[in-house]
Amino acid sequence: MSHVNPDPEPERTTGLEPGGGVPPGETPPAESSMPGAGPLGTHNPTKGWAKAPLTLILLLVALVAAFFLVYALVLIL
Repeated sequence: MSHVNPDPEPERTTGLEPGGGVPPGETPPAESSMPGAGPLGTHNPTKGWAKAPLTLILLLVALVAAFFLVYALVLIL
């Protein structure tokens, strides 16, 4: 794979002033992307909930539901 120099050639790019500046009203030259410009992503955390927190939440929900069920039964009787 060949890489192309992303920098414009100042002598061939229209609208540039000497020194590389862009005069008012001109559109600056577009940037090209460089392959592999960002850092290498090595840390990819797993998605979703871990088993322990999810189990604790479900257990808490079951305890609250059981409390209200018992409370309702005590009021009825």
